[in-house]
Amino acid sequence: MPTRHLAPRRKIWLTSICVGIAVALLAGSIQFMVIYHNRAERFDAIIHNVHTYLQDYFHDLNQTIQGMQPLVDQPCENVASGLTAHAAFSPNVRAILLVKNGLAFCSSATGAMNTPLIQLIPQLNLTQAVDMAILPGTPMMPKSAALALWVRSPHGGKDGIFVSINANLTPYILYSARQNDFSGLALAINDTAISTFSNQLIDPQTLLSPPIRQTQIDGLPLKVYLYANSWLAENTQFALLLGVVCGLLAGLLSYYILTIKSDPRKELLLAIKNDQFYVVYQPVVRSETLQISGIEVLMRWRHPVAGEIPPDVFINLAETQQIIIPLTRHLLKLIAQDAPILQTLLPAGSKLGINISPLHLHAGSFQQDLQHFAAAMPAGHFSVVLEITERAMIDKNRSLGNFDWLHEQGFEIAIDDFGTGHSALIYLERYNFDYLKIDRGFVQAIGTETVTSPVLDAVITLSRRLKLTKVAEGVETQEQAEWLRDHGVNYLQGYWLSRPLTLEALIAAHDEPAKYFTTR
Repeated sequence: MPTRHLAPRRKIWLTSICVGIAVALLAGSIQFMVIYHNRAERFDAIIHNVHTYLQDYFHDLNQTIQGMQPLVDQPCENVASGLTAHAAFSPNVRAILLVKNGLAFCSSATGAMNTPLIQLIPQLNLTQAVDMAILPGTPMMPKSAALALWVRSPHGGKDGIFVSINANLTPYILYSARQNDFSGLALAINDTAISTFSNQLIDPQTLLSPPIRQTQIDGLPLKVYLYANSWLAENTQFALLLGVVCGLLAGLLSYYILTIKSDPRKELLLAIKNDQFYVVYQPVVRSETLQISGIEVLMRWRHPVAGEIPPDVFINLAETQQIIIPLTRHLLKLIAQDAPILQTLLPAGSKLGINISPLHLHAGSFQQDLQHFAAAMPAGHFSVVLEITERAMIDKNRSLGNFDWLHEQGFEIAIDDFGTGHSALIYLERYNFDYLKIDRGFVQAIGTETVTSPVLDAVITLSRRLKLTKVAEGVETQEQAEWLRDHGVNYLQGYWLSRPLTLEALIAAHDEPAKYFTTR
């Protein structure tokens, strides 16, 4: 917030904490998503590579088997040696059996035989072109699981080739070993599977968790199931740690921006540089005629983000940040810029009320600043009235010297907000004022029976004896205006007459005369 310097330190802390929490949640969530995405990509890569490997292996094996199909029609003694060579040079192949009319008559391992294949492998369906089964073992290797592959002859019937294949899962385990969230895999045919979880044949449905990925080898009843560990605690810990670190950094950065980079002194100076301050003019009228006799110049701050900032806020801030003098110089500059137009709207001798800070009054540059301002104004047209609060008179000697100098230069002096300080009566006796501005608090008491009412009578009586010109602020009703006029108050200003106006609004009031402008 552009006015963040006005907020308490607690607000800055709360804002920084909220930013930190928001960033922590965002960073943690993003990290969770990244881990989940990378995890999914790893599993996709594993199942794809396993599928590609098996697909290529069985394609090459099928090519070999198809090349051996003519051997089925020849005696075993003629093809036994060639059959053994084919088995030896085919990776992971245990044995190759030639089958004629359902009888296995030749083996690459044992030579001639005469055994019904269905007796050896009852799980196979010899009427299918291709069929597979998982075996707990083979005669030569009874304790080592194997894959059984049946490929029927192109001529049909129960002729074909049977191949037993090592069910070796070691390559897949080695491939996946570096994946810390990889659990295992299984090769399944129908309801039977060989897996990395057990040395025995199992039903894949009995596993505790469903596979995270699965695929089927084209043209074969062989399926591959991929299993993974549940979400790892280390993934959660890493995401939380990253979120906490990012949240802390974001919170600290937010605190730095809100406290260091949002220096109110810099913001005020930047506002002056960028012309965010502007002036408004509130008419001051004669109580007898209600015709304009002058204007009080008031400064406003329109922040591009925060909007209108109350004058009591930024003036107090400017004083505490030691920016009130540059701000007052800027005010005088803005008045001088508008002066040529104001000259056409207000008659000669009109009062121009300007508020002066006590800090500026006592500054070494005060007299020089006023001289520059006077030189920039139309000569002899305006009577400049410097409105000074009671706080400005604390340093008696310096105040008296400045007041004497101001009168010598043709400036008039008004004591502003009279009665709100602690020693107002002493100031009236001690200093040579030209005007006494009655605070709006006293004006609001008119027509009421409050303790303030008799004080207003006393103030008016005192100013009359001291021959001070009286100006009442905060006039909001006709009743107040008539009372003040009847009690000898010389000038009035307040919302009943006019709110503070921009230069454009003041021009409009002049062109289409408001009640405080004389008709043309």
